[in-house]
Amino acid sequence: MNKPTPLSGFPELLPEHRAIEQQVIDTLRRVFELHGFAGIETRATEPLDQLLRKGETSKEVYVLRRLQAEAEGADSGMGLHFDLTVPFARYVLENAGKLEFPFRRYQIQKAWRGERPQEGRYREFTQADIDVVMKDDLPFHFDVEVARVMAEALSALPLPPMRLRVNNRKLIEGFYRGIGAPDPAAVITIIDKLDKLPAEQVATLLREAGLSGEQADQCLALATISSADTSFVDQVRALGVEHDLLETGLAELAAVIDGCSAVRSEQFEVEASLSLARGLDYYTGTVFEIYMVGYEFLKSVGGGGRYDALASDGKNTYPGVGISFGISRTLVPLISRGLLSSDRKVPSVVLVALADEESRPASDAVATALRGSGVPCEVAVSAQKFGKQIRYAERRGIPYVWFIGADGGHEVKDIRSGEQSTADPASWSPPESDLRPTVVRAENQ
Repeated sequence: MNKPTPLSGFPELLPEHRAIEQQVIDTLRRVFELHGFAGIETRATEPLDQLLRKGETSKEVYVLRRLQAEAEGADSGMGLHFDLTVPFARYVLENAGKLEFPFRRYQIQKAWRGERPQEGRYREFTQADIDVVMKDDLPFHFDVEVARVMAEALSALPLPPMRLRVNNRKLIEGFYRGIGAPDPAAVITIIDKLDKLPAEQVATLLREAGLSGEQADQCLALATISSADTSFVDQVRALGVEHDLLETGLAELAAVIDGCSAVRSEQFEVEASLSLARGLDYYTGTVFEIYMVGYEFLKSVGGGGRYDALASDGKNTYPGVGISFGISRTLVPLISRGLLSSDRKVPSVVLVALADEESRPASDAVATALRGSGVPCEVAVSAQKFGKQIRYAERRGIPYVWFIGADGGHEVKDIRSGEQSTADPASWSPPESDLRPTVVRAENQ
C-alpha cells in the first residue's frame, strides 16, 4: 500500500495535540454545566430541505449518497449538517413536548462544510454552541446570560486573549430607518462587508443601494463607533438620528455591555462594535462575534446572536439566543504554528519500571494500585537498563518513574528535578497539576 495522501480540510491531531483539544472541550463543558446548560448531541445528517432552507450554504453541503444507489435515486435527500443551529432548531421542534423551558443547551460536536480549505477554515471541524430557548417569548436578560457564560468559559481556556464584539440589529436598523434608508436590510448586508472591503468601496455599494452620499456617510460614521463601555450611547446620539427602534437597540446593547463588565480580564475583552452586522437575516437583536487578540487574520472564531424565530411549527414559535465557538478554527492554526503544545505525549503520570520479566506481576500490581487512586500510569515495555526506561519516560513527557527494590520497597523519582523518595502505591498521588497533560503556550503569546 502506498503512503496515504492527506485530505485537505480534514485536520487530524497527534495525541499530544488531541490532549489540548480535549482539555479545551472539558473546560467548556464544565463551565457550561456550572451555569445549568444541558448537553445534547444531534445526528450528523439532516434532510436537505432543512439544510437548504436559507439557501446561502447550498454549495457547501455534503450530500449523502449510497455507493450502490440506483441512478434515479442517487440523491438520498440527506446531507451532513454544516453548523449546529439547524439541527438544534429541528431538535427543539421534535422534542418540544418533552423539554423544560427555558431550555439551556450546549452542544460540542463536529460539523462539515464543503468550502475551500484555508487556515482556520476546514471541511470537518468541531465547534461548541450554547443557546437558551423559550416558547413564544424570550426575556432579554438571556442575551446577557449567554454572553457572560461564554465569556467565563473562554477566559478559562489556555489560549491567547479573546475579544467579544457585540452589537444590536435593532440599533443599526433603527438608525438606518431614522436616516430614511429605503431598504435597511440591504444596508445591513452591505455594512457587514466592512471587514472585507475598504470604506470607500462600501460607500459606493451603499449609494448603489439607493442611499444619498450624506446617508452613506452617516452609515459609515455609525460603523466607526466602538467602546469598551456604554459611552457609545452618547456617540450615537451625537449623530442626530432619532427612531424608536434605535433607542430600544441602544438600551439593549448597553445592558449587554454592562452585564459583561464583571467578566472582563486580561484574558477577555468586551467591546460594543457598531460596525458588526452579521448579514444573516434571522438575527433580530443582539449579535456577537469572537476574535482572538493578535490573530485577527483568522477573522471571527465564533459568533451568534438572538433569533426570535429559531423554530416554529406553525402554532408555536421558539425564540432563542446563543453563541458558537469554533474549537478547530481556533486550535488548529495555533498548534500548526507551534504556538500551543502539550508537556507530554501520553496521559501517563507514572512509568512503573521493570527490573526483569519475572517481576512484571509486581509492577502490574503497583500500576493497578495507582490507577485505583486515579493516577494514570503504564508499566515499562521491557526490562531494559533503568537509564533507558527513564529516557523512555522523558521522550513521552511522563514525569515520574516508579522503582520496586529487591527488598520489596518502593521509590518514586520525579525525573524533572531528580528528586527520589519512598512511596506507598496504595496512598501516593502526584500534585494535582501533574495529573493530566498541561497545555504550554509559546512565550511570544
